[in-house]
Amino acid sequence: MDRTEKREFVASLASVLADVSLVVVTQPKGLTVAEATDLRRRMRAAGATYKVAKNRLATLALDGTQFEGIKPLLKGPTALAWSKDPVAVAKVAVEFARINDKFAVLGGALGTQTLDAAGIKALSELPSLDALRARLVGMIQTPATRIAGILQAPGGQIARVLAAYAKKDEAEAEAA
Repeated sequence: MDRTEKREFVASLASVLADVSLVVVTQPKGLTVAEATDLRRRMRAAGATYKVAKNRLATLALDGTQFEGIKPLLKGPTALAWSKDPVAVAKVAVEFARINDKFAVLGGALGTQTLDAAGIKALSELPSLDALRARLVGMIQTPATRIAGILQAPGGQIARVLAAYAKKDEAEAEAA
């Protein structure tokens, strides 16, 4: 890369990192091309991005962002993964590290808070943003369903009482 390409890379990485909530620092030692492609595919499916970057360029891109705390993790072969949904990128990274010995999660940052590998693992065990939204909608809908059922119950009871009187009157009319 020449200087202009490096400047463009640093500027684009800095602008991307300004819009995300979580950055995970990983160590892809000895991944084959097929394994790296599989990891990128999984990240893309989860709405995350995975990028191998020179540590010096990544450090320059982190200057002035909320993720400056992860600079000490950028030693040796490293790669960054990020997403707007913090749980999604953590889940994919931890799952891939579990099935592949050549891949390790070093840590990351959730906003201004720096996390170690255990923190990223704990974050990956949380439900995803979509799952939390579904639970919230379910919790909001449940009281409405119960209220509708309660409001309909008295009308149904009255209808059953009237139907019982009607059957009783019909039975008396047939007997007479």
